[in-house]
Amino acid sequence: MSMEKKGNSNLFALQQRRGDRCPRCGKGQMLLDNASGEQFCSNCGYVVKERIEEAGPEWRSFQQDSEMGRDPRRTGIPSTLAMHDMGLSTVIGLENRDASGRSLQSSMKTTLERLRTWDRRSQVHESVDRNLRQAFSELDRLAEKLNVSDSVIEKAAYIYRKAIERKLIRGRSISGLIAASLYAAFRNTETPRTLKDVASVANLKKKDLARSYRLLLREMDLRMPVADPIKCVSRIASKAGVTERTKRRAIDILRRAQDTRTSAGKDPMGLAASALYVACVMENESKTQKDIAEAAGVTEVTIRNRYKGLKEALRM
Repeated sequence: MSMEKKGNSNLFALQQRRGDRCPRCGKGQMLLDNASGEQFCSNCGYVVKERIEEAGPEWRSFQQDSEMGRDPRRTGIPSTLAMHDMGLSTVIGLENRDASGRSLQSSMKTTLERLRTWDRRSQVHESVDRNLRQAFSELDRLAEKLNVSDSVIEKAAYIYRKAIERKLIRGRSISGLIAASLYAAFRNTETPRTLKDVASVANLKKKDLARSYRLLLREMDLRMPVADPIKCVSRIASKAGVTERTKRRAIDILRRAQDTRTSAGKDPMGLAASALYVACVMENESKTQKDIAEAAGVTEVTIRNRYKGLKEALRM
């Protein structure tokens, strides 16, 4: 060991013996910078150790040791409802080595390969497991296209599992029911995604998706919160290229409409689009009804009708 490394190790050992005091000046308290991973003295600024590793659990696996052939992972993947086995199944690794790192004999390799095959088959032995694997594969595809958060995916998986428990999947399409579960999760978490958005990425007719969604509501007795049109304003404004000032004016209009109960029973996307068009008129921003309607995915007739209602109710 070089003198420099030996000196550093001795300093670190000294710091460990003295407790929280600096090994150089002996006065300052030792501090830890979580951002850079440095441990340093609060008095003289002496850095005792750099790049300290996080000691908690890690949701990743390290690279395998080429010499010993071992995978030094400390934890597996987190458990989730969006996997057919919730991420709790055992997996036989692909390394054909024993505990000492030595290569296995050819006969044992053949036996191990057969064990891996039966292990994979046993995980999807029942029809429910095969159903869940296909459904959650479709859910991953939809979530990637719609940019869905993990909480929404978990909620959709929970709703679909409950639907299977009540045997609602029999005679119905897996893709249709998982898409309906995803839309129900959007409604439950108040995420601004419309029925048309889900139907387009799922390659389903809007009417068929709505039928499956109503089935879930009826048979599972789901209670969905009332959609907030204010949460739809940012999405429409971003697509239409509306300024921040106009967007804030539209939010203020919607809040006034909620106070006067003008928004009761109205489609949130259509109401948000109408409020945004009213704000464009008030702020002298050159946006037509067609521009706002295309950004919101509603018709111009809807915007005109809601526009009249907002003007009468708010006396603008």
